Amino acid sequence: MQSENRIIADFVKLANSAAGTMAGMSREAREGAREKMREALGGLDFVGREEFDAVKDMAAKAREENDALKARIDALEAKVFGHEGPPAKHD
Repeated sequence: MQSENRIIADFVKLANSAAGTMAGMSREAREGAREKMREALGGLDFVGREEFDAVKDMAAKAREENDALKARIDALEAKVFGHEGPPAKHD
């Protein structure tokens, strides 16, 4: 009876040791993968959300200004050239 308990105890120790080793290997693999991703993505330039939103707002404002200038040009051309628009461009 004593020998059976000892065999079971040894088996439990072995299983616990194997589980600990597997957990350690998993942790090391995860950390290694993270480091590889950092190295791979390290050379790329990413922008933050605030910077992206600022540039997006600038682009929208530029678009609005462009539309307003086009409307002014169209109005001036209509005034100068009549409703026909400017003469055709010849290259």
